[in-house]
Amino acid sequence: MATPNKAPYREPRSPASREPRKAPRRTAERILEVTLALFNRFGEPNVSTTLISAELGISPGNLYYHYPAKNELINSLFDRYEKALDELLRAADGVANVEDAWLFFHMLFELIWQYRFLYRDLNDLLSKNRRLETHFQFVLKNKSKAVQQVLDGLGRGNAMRIEHRDVETVATAMVVVLTYWLSFEYVRDPRRALEPESAGAALLRGAFHVLSLLSPYLEPGQREHLHTLVGSYTPS
Repeated sequence: MATPNKAPYREPRSPASREPRKAPRRTAERILEVTLALFNRFGEPNVSTTLISAELGISPGNLYYHYPAKNELINSLFDRYEKALDELLRAADGVANVEDAWLFFHMLFELIWQYRFLYRDLNDLLSKNRRLETHFQFVLKNKSKAVQQVLDGLGRGNAMRIEHRDVETVATAMVVVLTYWLSFEYVRDPRRALEPESAGAALLRGAFHVLSLLSPYLEPGQREHLHTLVGSYTPS
């Protein structure tokens, strides 16, 4: 009887021989990190894939291997932003007073700052990228829902008094300021507004102006505490 063919024996790959398989993941991660820094510094429309590959010291072909189109870079960065935002918005339920709200909105602005290229060139990005066009609508809806949760929490905590009919209107106004604050900062000072050294002051002003929309509804003690919080973060 014929002996069945057997596959030739191959030794298991050693850990050292498997190590190169991790390299593509490291390269892809590094590409995203450098791309985010360039997009934030110069604006997405002003950054080409050639510039990205040059900054990384790799060939355009190597960049293309990991991200065959610029939109794939944008989408990957947006996915990271959207995931981080979803996690942060879950904290809206825990807001019960002005100090909680201050921290919540400051953290939101910090996340927006981390991915500020999305907001700096928002209209341009939406006009060119169908995925962002559809997904950013969900971003706005989720922000609005979270802000309404914040208002509900402030009401339950007796930090403010607001008619139910006014909640959605006030929440929408807060989301508008939250979304377009960095654009306002950029128009005020195009040469410096979006530079890293300006971040602290820009985030502080943004968080304060978002919460200032609640001023007519806050209890006097909570309104005073908001101004105290801003003062404690403002350099003398």
